[in-house]
Amino acid sequence: MSAYQLVHTHPQFYVIHKAPGVSFHREDDAPGLMDALRDGLQDDALWPVHRLDRITSGLIVVARSQATAAELGAAFAGREVEKYYLALSDAKPARKQGLIKGDMDKGRGGAWKLCKSAANPAVTQFFSYSLAPGLRLFVLRPRTGKTHQLRVAMKSLGAPILGDALYGGSAADRGYLHAYALAFTLAGEVHRFVCPPVWGERWPQDALAAYLAANPPAGLPWPVL
Repeated sequence: MSAYQLVHTHPQFYVIHKAPGVSFHREDDAPGLMDALRDGLQDDALWPVHRLDRITSGLIVVARSQATAAELGAAFAGREVEKYYLALSDAKPARKQGLIKGDMDKGRGGAWKLCKSAANPAVTQFFSYSLAPGLRLFVLRPRTGKTHQLRVAMKSLGAPILGDALYGGSAADRGYLHAYALAFTLAGEVHRFVCPPVWGERWPQDALAAYLAANPPAGLPWPVL
C-alpha cells in the first residue's frame, strides 16, 4: 500500500489522500508521510499545514511555500476550514446525532479523556446512520482541533471507532476514521475537495456511496453549537 494518493496539484498547495497506518513525520528509521511526499512528488519545498493521526486516512493539504503555509495554518487555527470525517463503529451509540462538547485531559497510555467541564472544550457535531447490521456510519464535523478529538468523542458515545484499539474499538484491519471532505479559502478563492475512502475491507462501499450521494455532509442539518 502506498503512503498516499495525489488528489490535486495547485501552484500553492497539494491535496493528498493519506493512507491509514502512516505517521506524519519520521519515526525512528521509518519514513513518514512528508518523506514519502518529498520523494514521490520530487518537491523539497513542502510545508505541513495540518495533520492526521496515524490511524486516520483521508485529505491533507500541504503548502508549497512558507507564505501559503502561514495563510492556511491561520485558517485552520481560526476554525475557518470546513472539515467532515467518516467513521465506522460496530457498537450502538448513546445518541444517534447531536453535539459532543467538553474539555480533554490526558489519560493513560497516550489516550485522552473527555471531561464534563468546558473551559476550553473540544466540540464535535455528528450524525449516525446504520449502513448494515451491526455496522454504523458516523459523519463527524469537528469544530475544534484537539488531539484525538474525534476518537475520544466516539468513545464518549459508547461507540469507539472500529479498529481503534487505544479507545476500545473492536479489532479490524485498520482504524476506521477517514477525513472525507474539506473546504477553505485561499487568496479569495474557495477550494472544496471530497475523497471517499479506498483502504479498508470493512467499508461497505455501495451502501456508503449511496448514503453520501443522498446526504452530502455539507448539506446536513448540523446541530446548533
